Amino acid sequence: MAWNSRVNRVAPFRVMHLLEMAQAREAEGHDVIHLEVGEPDFATPAPIVAAGQQALATGKTRYTPAAGLPALREAIAGHYAEHFNASVDPARILVTPGASGALLLASQLLIEAGDRVIMADPNYPCNRHFMALAGAEVDAIPVSRQSGWQLNASLIDQHWQANTRLAMLASPSNPTGHTLDGDALSGVLSTVAAQGGEVLVDEIYQGLNYDDAPLSATSLSNDAFVVNSFSKYFGMTGWRLGWLVAPEHAVEPLTRLAQNVFLAASTPSQHAALAAFTPECRDILETRRATLKQRRQVLLDGLAELGLVPDLPPQGAFYLWLDISRYSRDSQVFCERLLGEENVAITPGIDFAVQGGEHHVRIAFTNDVERLEEAVVRITRFVSRL
Repeated sequence: MAWNSRVNRVAPFRVMHLLEMAQAREAEGHDVIHLEVGEPDFATPAPIVAAGQQALATGKTRYTPAAGLPALREAIAGHYAEHFNASVDPARILVTPGASGALLLASQLLIEAGDRVIMADPNYPCNRHFMALAGAEVDAIPVSRQSGWQLNASLIDQHWQANTRLAMLASPSNPTGHTLDGDALSGVLSTVAAQGGEVLVDEIYQGLNYDDAPLSATSLSNDAFVVNSFSKYFGMTGWRLGWLVAPEHAVEPLTRLAQNVFLAASTPSQHAALAAFTPECRDILETRRATLKQRRQVLLDGLAELGLVPDLPPQGAFYLWLDISRYSRDSQVFCERLLGEENVAITPGIDFAVQGGEHHVRIAFTNDVERLEEAVVRITRFVSRL
């Protein structure tokens, strides 16, 4: 059977293989410390759960409009106004089944076969794959400490080609956890506008900032496409809910796409998400952010003696991107051996980086401090044998 050739451009997500291996070891009775999957270990905040239960109990299970529950779109717009001083018309917001739904809509709207898309390397692999499925050629531009582990205006200008259509950014980023400040983001927006292109900003980890105030592209431009999610900061991974902020002229075709691709996002999830913007829930989420900041420091301190701290500490998200080249040149083997010998599950960098991924690993600090400290002990023991 001959499949669509674009499917062959979608690589497997190797972290899922590591997860399966880790779960198999647990089934055998081993004590595995999970630092591989990018999912908060906190339960969904109680106010959100209660709102979802109330929606189910009162029969709020029918379809919403394709662009989402009007009250939720207004609440998201209010969120931008309150926390980012951004005036976003609720009509520009489309609620989607996860951020993946938003990426799907944006890629299908913006990309023609043969268009080029610029994004940072390393990057979340699904970003590359969404664009490849839309027919794009992805230019993964290596980033480093010198560029703050982000694309900047200079790199975009250097790599822009005649058929480049889109620059995709992520702040905070996955896997490195680094952010773009206002000046850098403004520079990117101006550079791409001068080239006649489009900008898509992944803000899925927005709110999980530790060293700087959260920033949104909506504060700087009405023309950027902005993806966000209720999964990471709001702790609603399994509820599968995200959103897309689009320029006004793009809303109508995006709505047509949504009607045909997924009809509407989950109705109970949308009603539950209304509670995410309450003061009660905000207090819970900010306490969790402080906890994640503490966990980040535990790992930075514990890994420093091994020469494994990042050259630029992550400012957001919940990941460390570590150069393991002093110990190994094969991140897949490194992670499999660490799991097999010390029962610590982390992710090989080849999932995220087109260049240099074999020299890097990603650690998610989505476990409590005691377990992170134990993970450092085990990693120390492991690398001492290499």
